[in-house]
Amino acid sequence: MSAAAWAQVAIVVVALAVAAPLLGRYLARVYGGGAAPGDRIFGPVERLIYRVCGIDPEGEQHWKVYAYSLLAFSFVSLLILYAQVRLQGHLPLNPDHFKGMPPVLAFNTAVSFLTNTNWQNYAGESTAAQLTQMAGFAFHNFVSAAAGAAVGVALVRGLIRRRTGNLGNFWVDLTRTCTRVLLPIAIVGALFFVSQGVVQNFHAARTVTTVEGATQTLPGGPVASQEVIKEAGQNGGGPYNANSSHPFENPNPLSNGVQIFLILLIPFSFPFAYGRMVGDRKQGYVVVATMFVLWLGTSLAIMAFETAPSPVLAQAGASQAATATQSGGNMEGKEVRFGAASCGLFAGSTTGTSTGAVNCAHDSLTPLAGGTVLLNIMFGEVDPGGTGSGLYGMLVFALLAVFIAGLMVGRTPEYLGKKIQAAEMKLVVVYILAVPLAILTFSAASVLLKAALGSIFNPGPHGLSEVVYAFTSQANNNGSAFAGLNGNTTWYNITGGIAMLIGRFFLMIPVLAIAGSLARKQPVPPSAGTFPTGSKLFFGLLLGVVILVVGLTYFPVLALGPIVEHLVGHFHV
Repeated sequence: MSAAAWAQVAIVVVALAVAAPLLGRYLARVYGGGAAPGDRIFGPVERLIYRVCGIDPEGEQHWKVYAYSLLAFSFVSLLILYAQVRLQGHLPLNPDHFKGMPPVLAFNTAVSFLTNTNWQNYAGESTAAQLTQMAGFAFHNFVSAAAGAAVGVALVRGLIRRRTGNLGNFWVDLTRTCTRVLLPIAIVGALFFVSQGVVQNFHAARTVTTVEGATQTLPGGPVASQEVIKEAGQNGGGPYNANSSHPFENPNPLSNGVQIFLILLIPFSFPFAYGRMVGDRKQGYVVVATMFVLWLGTSLAIMAFETAPSPVLAQAGASQAATATQSGGNMEGKEVRFGAASCGLFAGSTTGTSTGAVNCAHDSLTPLAGGTVLLNIMFGEVDPGGTGSGLYGMLVFALLAVFIAGLMVGRTPEYLGKKIQAAEMKLVVVYILAVPLAILTFSAASVLLKAALGSIFNPGPHGLSEVVYAFTSQANNNGSAFAGLNGNTTWYNITGGIAMLIGRFFLMIPVLAIAGSLARKQPVPPSAGTFPTGSKLFFGLLLGVVILVVGLTYFPVLALGPIVEHLVGHFHV
C-alpha cells in the first residue's frame, strides 16, 4: 500500500484514540445514574418527554419488563413505519409524487429500519418521499441505535448489580441516548456536511442540461441531516441508492474521512464506558483491544487486496500500476475521489460495525476482499459493532471464553465475580446459533428453490457469495450488499425481513435474560481458581474464541464462495 493509504489509517486511529475514551467517560456518566454533564440543558427536555408519555423515570424495571418495553416499542414503531411507507403517496412533503410501496417491500423496509439494518431493496431517490426519509427512516436511525445502546447498558448493569432482577428503565435509557448522545452529534455533524456540499433541501428532483448538451436528473432532499445519524448510529441506509459513493452524500476525501470516524466512534467508546461503569478499566481495555485488532486486521487485509493488481484484469491486459494519472490497484466499482485504499478502509469499518454504508461497490471487490468483508459481518459485528450491540456481542463472547477456560484448565467460570452457570450458557448458545441458523437455512433454500434462483444474475461461486452476503448482512443487521442479486421479490423481501427480526430480537432478548440472571447473583470474591479477565491472557483467549467460533461456523460456505472464486480467477482451476 502507498504512504497515503497508511496515512489514512493512522489519522483514523489517532482520532479514535483521542475521542473514544473521552466519549466513553461521558457515556458512563450518562448511563451511570446521578448527575451527568448537560443536565441543565437536557433535563427539562427529558422531563417533558416523560410527562407526555407517562413515564416514571425513577421506576426500575425487571429484565422481563425491560424486554416487554423493548418489544412493545418495536412493534408499534413497525406498524407506524409500515403504514407510512404504504401511504406516502397521500402524505405531504412528497414533491416527486412517489407512490406507496407494495406490501412485501413495505414489510421488508419497515423491518429493516426498525432493526437498525437499513437494507434497501429499492432506490431511495426514486422511491422514498422526503417525509418518509425524515419522519420515518431518520427517526428510526435514532431510536434503533438507542435501543441497541439500552440493551448494552442493561447487560452492564446485570454484571455489576447484585440480588436484584432490575436493569434500569428502558424508556429512560432510550430517551437519554437520543437526547444526550445521538442528537448532539447529529446536529454538529449535519452542519459540517452542509459546509462540505452535502445536499440539504426540500427540492424535487430537477432536470438540468450538462455542458455536453445532454440532460441529467439531480435529486434533492434532506440528506445532510440523515447522513450523520446514518453513520454515527451505525444505520447505513442512505437517501440515495449509491449511498456514500454518491457525491451529494459524500463529496470529498474530508467528508469521507469524517464518515469513517463517525462509523467507528460510538462503538469504540462503549468499551471505555463499560470499564468505568464496572469499576475496572482493564475490563474495558480487553474488550476494546479485541475489537480494535479485529477491525484493524480485516481493514488492512481489504486495503491490501484492493490496492494490489487484480489477476483477472491483469490477464485482460489492463495496467493497474500506480502512476501520475491513476491510483493503481483494483479500481472497478471505486470512486476516483477516494480510490481503492479508502474503499478498503471504509469497507472494513462499515462491515465491522452494523452500518452497511458503502463508498464503493462491494460486489466489485476482489474475491478475497469480498470474502473478508463477508467474514467481517459474520463475526456478528463485534469489531467494534453497533451502538451498544457491539459491546453486548463481545461480552457474550467473553462469557463463552471464561466458560471454555474453566472447562480446559479447571478454573471457576466467573466473570466480574459472577459465576457463569448452565442458565447463562444456554442463553449464550441461543445467541450464537440463532443468526447462523437463519443465514445458512435461507441461503440453502435460495440456491435450491426455483422462485429464488431467478434473482441470481451471476451463477457459480460468486452467485453463492451474493446470496450468502444478502442473508448475512440482513441477519446481522448490517445492510450492505453485493449487487447482482434481485432482492425486491416476494421471496427475498419476506425471508430477508424474517432474518432481520431474528438477528435483532433473538439476540437482544437472550442478552436481557442473561443480564437479569447475572443481576440476581451475589458476586463471589476472587480466589486462586478465578481466571483474570482484565489481562493480556484473556485478551488472547477472547480473540481466539471469536475467530474460532465464527470460522468453524462459516468456513464451508466461505470456501465454496469467495475462496473458490479466487482460485478460479487466479489459477484457472
